[in-house]
Amino acid sequence: MNRTLTRYAVPGAAFAALGIVVLALMAGAAIGETAIPFDVVAKTVANRLFGAAYALEPLDEGIVWSYRLSRAVVAACCGAALALSGTVLQALLRNPLADPYILGISAGASTGAVAVAILGIGAGLFTLPAGAFVGALVAFALVTLLAARAGRGNSAIILAGIAGSQLFNAMTSFIVTKAANAEQARGIMFWLLGNLSGIRWPDVWLALPAMLAGLGVCLWYARALDAFAFGAESAAALGIPVRRVYVVLIGTCAMMTAAMVSLVGSIGFIGLVIPHAARMLVGVRHSLLLPVAALVGAVFMIGADILSRIVVPGQVLPIGVITALFGAPAFALLLGQKGARP
Repeated sequence: MNRTLTRYAVPGAAFAALGIVVLALMAGAAIGETAIPFDVVAKTVANRLFGAAYALEPLDEGIVWSYRLSRAVVAACCGAALALSGTVLQALLRNPLADPYILGISAGASTGAVAVAILGIGAGLFTLPAGAFVGALVAFALVTLLAARAGRGNSAIILAGIAGSQLFNAMTSFIVTKAANAEQARGIMFWLLGNLSGIRWPDVWLALPAMLAGLGVCLWYARALDAFAFGAESAAALGIPVRRVYVVLIGTCAMMTAAMVSLVGSIGFIGLVIPHAARMLVGVRHSLLLPVAALVGAVFMIGADILSRIVVPGQVLPIGVITALFGAPAFALLLGQKGARP
């Protein structure tokens, strides 16, 4: 009986998750300063993807396809990737405060991306995502080295991460101040706060594969992440190749974070708060926790993007402002919950 229920429950849950994502994407394409009916969004997608011939206003169709829908897809990928990264880092380090932002990965990725964009480091060999990836790896390597020298276990990595974040944020500000002109400086500073305004379909072909690849790798190691709940020594005793798992999963988190930072800038609280919320919903088994965290992160990020466009009429707020305004109080509430533990 249980096997029968499981056989039907898993596909049912997958279809339900897909339906939630589709509805969220449609909301992201429909809601804005200019409201567009949901049926127009659906007909636009049908026209563009399936060759349908619905008669639509060219302006509405252009807004939906060329601006809002691509933006919503990248927002979903960004939210899912950051939530996955936070979930994995909290499990590996056994620390509820671990996330790409606090550990300096986001700050390092920002520095790498800005160095490529403004200083031209790499003489054209480095793209913006590649620079962000290198910066993310360098930042986490530095944070890990500082924590190892402190010799205080996983708790030291949070303190080292805070120091690393401040260092790389200062480096980014220094590069922008010294090397950028006024227009570049304004654009970079707005981008660093989280900006989806310039997102178009070519950006989707970076964000979507990066998120899906990261999700696949994380799910592959879901049982290993469960073993880390008892510590690295216990995981090794259970036959988990601890060093390889660390390298692969940290590299995966850095890859996802770097890809998203290179597209939308540095966004906080997603990787910190969403994993705790997902644990409160489904528990700590990573085979279920990881996809739920990705789903919640994707929907939350689309919602934050919608709010960023409608809170102030005629103006688009940086999306990092919206995530912080919701994330900080949410995390304050989660601190009082026993379920907010890795």
